[in-house]
Amino acid sequence: MATLDGLPPLRDVIQRHGLDAKKALGQNFLLDLNLTQKIARTAGQLEDVTVIEVGPGPGGLTRAILALGAKKVIAIERDSRCLPALAEVGAHYPGRLDVVEGDALKVDFEALADGPVRIIANLPYNVGTQLLVNWLLPRRWPPFWQSMTLMFQREVGLRIVAGADDDHYGRLGVLCGWRTKARLAFDVPPQAFTPPPKVTSTVVHLEPVEAPIPCSAAALERVTQAAFGQRRKMLRQSLKPIGGEALLAKADIDPQRRAETLTVEEFCRLANCLGS
Repeated sequence: MATLDGLPPLRDVIQRHGLDAKKALGQNFLLDLNLTQKIARTAGQLEDVTVIEVGPGPGGLTRAILALGAKKVIAIERDSRCLPALAEVGAHYPGRLDVVEGDALKVDFEALADGPVRIIANLPYNVGTQLLVNWLLPRRWPPFWQSMTLMFQREVGLRIVAGADDDHYGRLGVLCGWRTKARLAFDVPPQAFTPPPKVTSTVVHLEPVEAPIPCSAAALERVTQAAFGQRRKMLRQSLKPIGGEALLAKADIDPQRRAETLTVEEFCRLANCLGS
């Protein structure tokens, strides 16, 4: 069966290389090439752009990104079994695919960035949230990336875009709301994957806010951790370990409020008072 890019169907690639998805690596392979094209298109203009991809597996999304004209794809893959399949993609697109074998949590992404960078990835479920937080808190801002188009479990996607008074609002919503404009792009049903996960997935698109509210990332993490660690309690109680009522008075916030009612701006105010 012919495919749009002239490479073999992914199902054949997986069979030929014996690539059964490993639960320990959080792998769920996306085989529908129409869907991988849709994810890549969600990232916007790819020509003259370097794309960083994490967990390419057999290369379905990698192929879509290259077919849409990305100048280069840098793919981080921990599973050495996938390297021969990715080498075939690289041979089809000479000079445009660099594969880095290793653990994405240990990679210095800023060092990889050369010119405009977009991050596009069907992230392994077990490290996705931590990678996102790392990308939200780089050494410099504006960050090394122009946008991030990422697939998560729908539950995580809802937490990323949540704002105050939303049931899904928490530390992740505050960090994403502080430094990005985030939106849910579309859902991906379990049957699109091999093996099918037990949950629906969702693609989230994030773009950096050029000038976020001035605030220490470390202080904001401390405040959100304390506040949402006991989210059902009033702030005067949950923030006790880091200053409690005195901190709230300094930030001019009612101590009887709960964490999920605070806006991103109010959390930044608390973080700034913590550091002052």
